[in-house]
Amino acid sequence: MNKAQLVEAIADKVGGRQQAADAVDAVLDAIVRAVVAGDRVSVTGFGSFEKVDRPARYARNPQTGERVRVKKTSVPRFRAGQGFKDLVSGSKKLPRGGEVAVKKAPKGSLSGGASATVKKAAAKKTAAKKTTARKTTSAAAKKTTAAAKKTTAKKTTAKKTTAKSTAAKKTTASKSTAAKKTAAQSAPAKKATAKKAPAKKSTARKTTAKKTAARQA
Repeated sequence: MNKAQLVEAIADKVGGRQQAADAVDAVLDAIVRAVVAGDRVSVTGFGSFEKVDRPARYARNPQTGERVRVKKTSVPRFRAGQGFKDLVSGSKKLPRGGEVAVKKAPKGSLSGGASATVKKAAAKKTAAKKTTARKTTSAAAKKTTAAAKKTTAKKTTAKKTTAKSTAAKKTTASKSTAAKKTAAQSAPAKKATAKKAPAKKSTARKTTAKKTAARQA
């Protein structure tokens, strides 16, 4: 039986050939994707699909008998379930008209079908992507915060420097103003002193004249 015959065999049970083809494609795709991702797909009573790693080894070429080295590889493996084995061996008979009795899988297990495995794998990938996105966002936020802190520190330093220079300018201006006021106040005092000096000289002359007149008398 090939894929087309398999589709024809289940077409009447799923409502048509197209629906059967879609169902077969979906099941096979889900199984392949799950096994490639390293998950084990198990269907109770039917069997399980899993990925098996084979280490590097030596083998013989069947045509030449030459010993050749085989690289490490991974291969898919199917293990038939006990119910499947019993039906094939003949210890159990196939039911007449109807589907093969397959035990129902417990809730939450991988044995409910390949779709459950694929959903879980997709959920894991989505969670990993969300975690990565959160880490990236956190890193970007930290960088932005650090840059903002540096900018704020620079602005604060610039403001402090400007304030210091302004205060220095004000102090210099106030000192210059005080010096000018002091000079302006001292100038009239010097002028007054200069004016008073001739009066002393006149008094001295009068005193000398009086002494001279007294001597002549």
